[in-house]
Amino acid sequence: MDTIDILNREFSGQDFAKGQPYAEMLDRYRDLACSYARIENTIAVLSDLRTGSSYIYYGGFSRTLGIDKSGKEDELSSIWEDEIFRLVHPDDLSAKHLQELRFYHFMKHRPKRERAGYYLASKLRMKNAAGEYVPVLHRMFYIQVPCGDTFWLALCLYGPLPFDIPGQCVIINSLNGNVTELEKQDSSRILSVRERQVLDLIDKGLTSKGIAETLSISVHTVSRHRQEILGKLQVKNSIAACRVAKDLKLI
Repeated sequence: MDTIDILNREFSGQDFAKGQPYAEMLDRYRDLACSYARIENTIAVLSDLRTGSSYIYYGGFSRTLGIDKSGKEDELSSIWEDEIFRLVHPDDLSAKHLQELRFYHFMKHRPKRERAGYYLASKLRMKNAAGEYVPVLHRMFYIQVPCGDTFWLALCLYGPLPFDIPGQCVIINSLNGNVTELEKQDSSRILSVRERQVLDLIDKGLTSKGIAETLSISVHTVSRHRQEILGKLQVKNSIAACRVAKDLKLI
């Protein structure tokens, strides 16, 4: 299973509660994405993680990339903007998806009141109209429903890289300006040392009894660690936990 598959499962596995004014709020955020495209000349992609659809708004920068759709918009039955992805350097595209997965987990472990202050910024190489790779600034924002713990929308902005950023990818706190390189973000803090030990043994194929004997703890304690791991990684089973943990370099 690749990173996109993991992201799809995590997005679709969220609890999209009924009773939210989704249609009204979607119109508001579509207008916002359109405004970004017009004012900043970016390509703005608003993805609805609940319905699995996207809305793309093309600013003037689209002409630089050889996409002659400036001032236009597209609606996709997917949250992945494949037409744009085809222009991204293959190495950068795979890194981009992994960064978004790590950012998703970073956000999931922030207090709800703080989440709106963070966004992801990364450098990409994308082909221009002449077929040459040019540096591009990619920014991503996760938007959650007003009531609940669910990330509902993802807004991605593609534009020229006007200035260099530290590292290949950074998390920016828009409230205080703090910048954290994603590669230096301590993902290991998501799980405790003992939880990482348990997950590593799960990945090696040990049963709960075998893990208990190896770590000299009770089977009940192993079961408790298993449940904590699933909750912290936002997954439903141990197989998915091992996959996510490897992507996050926890094991």
